[in-house]
Amino acid sequence: MILILRKIMTTIIAESRGRGLYYTVIMNLSHLGGILRAYVNKLIYFKNIKSTVFSLQANSKIEAFSKHAKIHIGKFVFIRKNTSIRVDHYGELHIDDKVFINDNCNINCAHKISIGKYTKIAPNVCINDHDHNFRNSIEGHLLKGEVLIGQNVWIGSNVVILRDTVIGDNAVIAAGSVVKGNVPANTVFLNKREKSYIQYA
Repeated sequence: MILILRKIMTTIIAESRGRGLYYTVIMNLSHLGGILRAYVNKLIYFKNIKSTVFSLQANSKIEAFSKHAKIHIGKFVFIRKNTSIRVDHYGELHIDDKVFINDNCNINCAHKISIGKYTKIAPNVCINDHDHNFRNSIEGHLLKGEVLIGQNVWIGSNVVILRDTVIGDNAVIAAGSVVKGNVPANTVFLNKREKSYIQYA
């Protein structure tokens, strides 16, 4: 406990030198509010969420809509503002230690999503492990798969990750990409975009 307090004080002093004491205090109060918000969500879904210390910033929410839904959140996960995490049916969401999720992200889990340690997710990213089954409603309205994201992955802004996707360790997903399938470790993935114009009048 003493070592943790010492590390906190060292960090606050170092931050104060760069940011100024006032802004360091404001920032850390925001972090404290995020930790309290995370504990409130954990209390609401105490049967579904297993976690240690994590932060859930303003207007972000975690929802579990089934008694079978499982949510595992590792140490020091930081989830910024306006992010929605929803786990339904028999879904299992695993977010490993020190993952950073930026503003306005959506994670929808109905089967299995796993995010490895130290992964960083930029704003406006959508991760879905299911699609709507618009062709054959008899088999159920959802087509479910898995999304497995490795360790130390960087996911750029406005990326959409679809079901049946595996992203290897240390991969970089370029901003605006739509990802489905396998992305090898230690690679940069990007969708090539080409402009096209179709005359309509």
